[in-house]
Amino acid sequence: MGIVGESGCGKSITAKSILQIVEAPGRIINGEINYNPRPAANSTTDILSLGSNSAEMIFQDPFSSLNPRMNIYEIISEPLLVHGIGSSSEREDRVAELLRVVRLRPEYMRRYPHAFSGGQRQRIGIARALAVNPRLILADEPVSGLDVSVQAQVINLMMDLQDELGLTYLFVSHDLSVVKQISNRVVVMYVGRIAEIGTPEELFGAPKHPYTAALMSSVPKPHPSQRSKRYVLEGEVAKSG
Repeated sequence: MGIVGESGCGKSITAKSILQIVEAPGRIINGEINYNPRPAANSTTDILSLGSNSAEMIFQDPFSSLNPRMNIYEIISEPLLVHGIGSSSEREDRVAELLRVVRLRPEYMRRYPHAFSGGQRQRIGIARALAVNPRLILADEPVSGLDVSVQAQVINLMMDLQDELGLTYLFVSHDLSVVKQISNRVVVMYVGRIAEIGTPEELFGAPKHPYTAALMSSVPKPHPSQRSKRYVLEGEVAKSG
């Protein structure tokens, strides 16, 4: 599911609230966000035991989201260590497997983040998110800080992983073309509320909400000869709440 909308409409805080990275006060968010990321009390803590109900996050900035004082093994294995999953050798095997999954060499695990490009760092962030075999991954604009050619590589990797591992993504982005490519359903947010939900074909082809129509009409066409009708919203911006 993709989440789109202008800056400040509540996309990122929605994703972070699901993981309880932030605790949004009731005066800002009305309603509830329910998700159960904790295993049953009698579950075992092997390498994959959290996968049936856990959620993880891929962050926007591949430079600030990786601790420069930790090597790649420490970064990717940290979720396993926090949850007490596996022995030292099992965690090392898991990190090597995850690096192969994201198309990086396992022998890189003893290097530090400064030795990698932005695209490689984001692959490391994806590997960390996959460490506990999650059911849901929340991706907060995971390619916005990357070059266009690298964006395509990372998006293709995420789509391949979705098929290979049976993942569900909550994909936050400003790039409507990327959302259209990767999403089965799209949520359009406006001033902290959901304005419209539908398939990419429905929202791009026949939007029902005026804000959705204006948002979709702002997508640039790939060829100069192609022009789309622009929908311009008039009046003041609505107030949230």
